[in-house]
Amino acid sequence: MHTGNPKQTVMFLLKPLVHYSLHFLAPALIAWGIAHTRWSTLDWRSIWGILLATMLIDLDHLLATPVFDPTRCSVGFHPLHSYTAIVVYSCLLLPRRTRIVAVGLLFHIVTDWLDCWI
Repeated sequence: MHTGNPKQTVMFLLKPLVHYSLHFLAPALIAWGIAHTRWSTLDWRSIWGILLATMLIDLDHLLATPVFDPTRCSVGFHPLHSYTAIVVYSCLLLPRRTRIVAVGLLFHIVTDWLDCWI
């Protein structure tokens, strides 16, 4: 929480900016990159939409009490952010049909994991 220390104030303000940029803007760059590979014939906007849709895994936050706790690390706590789920998401990288979804899910997990350390 914000305590008045200048360094902590900067981190308090920077953390949500970094988090939401990684959830919304970085997937556009990833989508653009994927669109320029042989992974998919979809255009980058469609891929971006798929990547944004993978944020639906945050619905598992509704199962927690409280729903939002800024001090809680999502990874390993929520069911769709569990280590078992991460293994499943990693396996989704193998079939070509699920690869974009897997990238979105795993990037979401990495973004949430970074929150645990910032």
